[in-house]
Amino acid sequence: MSLQYMPGFGNDFETESLPDALPQGQNSPQKCNYGLYAEQLSGSPFTAPHGQNERSWLYRIRPSVRHGVSFSEVTVPHWKTAPYAEQHVLAFGQYRWNPFPAPTEEVDFIDGLYTITTAGDVNTHSGMTAGMYSCNCSMEDRVLINADGELLILPQQGRLELHTELGRIQVEPNELAVLPRGMGVKVKVLDECAIGYVLENYGAKLTLPNRGPIGANCLANPRDFKTPVAAYEDLDTPHTLVYKWCGRFYATKIGHSPLDVVAWHGNYAPYKYDLRTFSPVGAVLFDHPDPSIFTVLTSPTDTEGTANIDFVIFPERWSVAEHSFRPPWFHRNIMSEFMGLIKGQYDAKPDGFSPGGMSLHNMMFPHGPDHASFEGASNAELKPERMRDTLAFMFETRFPQHPTRFAAESPLLQKNYADCWSGLEKKFDGTPGVKA
Repeated sequence: MSLQYMPGFGNDFETESLPDALPQGQNSPQKCNYGLYAEQLSGSPFTAPHGQNERSWLYRIRPSVRHGVSFSEVTVPHWKTAPYAEQHVLAFGQYRWNPFPAPTEEVDFIDGLYTITTAGDVNTHSGMTAGMYSCNCSMEDRVLINADGELLILPQQGRLELHTELGRIQVEPNELAVLPRGMGVKVKVLDECAIGYVLENYGAKLTLPNRGPIGANCLANPRDFKTPVAAYEDLDTPHTLVYKWCGRFYATKIGHSPLDVVAWHGNYAPYKYDLRTFSPVGAVLFDHPDPSIFTVLTSPTDTEGTANIDFVIFPERWSVAEHSFRPPWFHRNIMSEFMGLIKGQYDAKPDGFSPGGMSLHNMMFPHGPDHASFEGASNAELKPERMRDTLAFMFETRFPQHPTRFAAESPLLQKNYADCWSGLEKKFDGTPGVKA
């Protein structure tokens, strides 16, 4: 596996695995070298503005129309799609789940994906789902094409190799990978098992947020994103092609591997990013800033500043604010927050929120630090503190997130989560100048 640096979101790049496989000067010559077929993969309408137009030209052994005679609908038991209508009896409130266990039977990435929340509507290209994957078996002769949205894969345990149509990407904990909508992929498990988080984005593709007053540097810098070089399979062996389309799954048998792109160029491609290269900014005098300063990627909407999805991380960093309550404050929010923990401890929830766990705080529902972290932060000596060995994240959306039936009935659901705030008792003293 080899990777190349992306020259920046929206810019073209090119790669070939055989010399002169990539045509020069035109995209679709009368005959391509090596007997390849030219094919365009578009991630945006043809007439999208230049800066938003997304497409790549692929030069492959067989065109993708060679997908067999017909598709049959298949069942993928735990991967759900919005709008989600399956009823459950979970009461309205804040929710938290314990970490996912390793699978006890052989299961690949598709069948090992469990949707926890759904939001929006896949039919209108708005919203998302959030969930977990837990798998121990590679997709050796099975290829997934998700027409519903792009996938952000965030490992928590174990490494994966994503063999896409455009090349191979290895991804491990502390990294993320993004697969564009409609991109074929085999997911290989490189360790005993692999567990992690997954975001399915129905809306505008994830991109870097506008930095505004921060300026040209910090947060996630474009040069740290990597995309694969061309790597093809010339296999005349039976494969199953699984399409996800409008929340349903369809499969067909083909007599070869569809991952046969020998060369490609364009700006519509999978990529990976090492979260350890994120350069955080923060308060250097007083107060706890909004979590938006930790945004890695965003899926924008027509309403400026209101995201379909924001992907936010809380990495290792210094905390130096004076005269301030340093953890996140109590708040209610127009956005809905799905949170997870890759490693370490989250400063607002030192107990009960473990690596591999999840929480959900929906729009306008109150949440914030638990009793122990509130008391600790309220009485701590405020000296500079290095927050080490920690990485939490948040999938935040403008839409309400609905728990799936699996999430509502899972034994991993913490029935007593709300008790973490039960010790926050009245401290009010009406005497002028008195601080409780």
